[in-house]
Amino acid sequence: MKFLFDIFPVVLFFAAYKLADIFVATAVAIVATFAQIGWIWVRGRKVEPMLWVSLIIIVVFGGATLLLRDETFIKWKPTVLYWLFGAALLIAAHGFGKNLIRSMMGSQIALPDRVWTRLNQSWVGFFAVMGVLNLYVAYHFPTDTWVDFKLFGGTGLMLLFVLGQAVMLTKYVEDKGSG
Repeated sequence: MKFLFDIFPVVLFFAAYKLADIFVATAVAIVATFAQIGWIWVRGRKVEPMLWVSLIIIVVFGGATLLLRDETFIKWKPTVLYWLFGAALLIAAHGFGKNLIRSMMGSQIALPDRVWTRLNQSWVGFFAVMGVLNLYVAYHFPTDTWVDFKLFGGTGLMLLFVLGQAVMLTKYVEDKGSG
């Protein structure tokens, strides 16, 4: 359910684009992201920093798209978001000695330090590649293809990456049934 909640603005963006155009879709994505944060607040939960960053980026890049009537800005939004997430992981690790992946997942799984480091590095690499891939699709294919890629390609690659990470981590999960 959390996954579906997280991709809610992307799905609405996709639907609005298919029904109208890139500008309507951009406005819908902005409103959907505000609605997401509003829903979290209404439920009395803490809004994650990543969602705040996403809101700021969609407002800035989506706003520029709407104001200037130029779809280039909204096409840059995923890349900026991916690169910011990757940079945050990298800066936290090398600048502050803090592994953010471990901070998020450490209570759920115990891993050796070297594995946490490798996991963090793999996410940095994934976000860097996704940012480049988004720009490639945005500049080498029609907007229709980019919109399809944004929902299906980006989400699909994220799922594959997470599944790959899960497979890699299975050897570190204790078998609770034996004993």
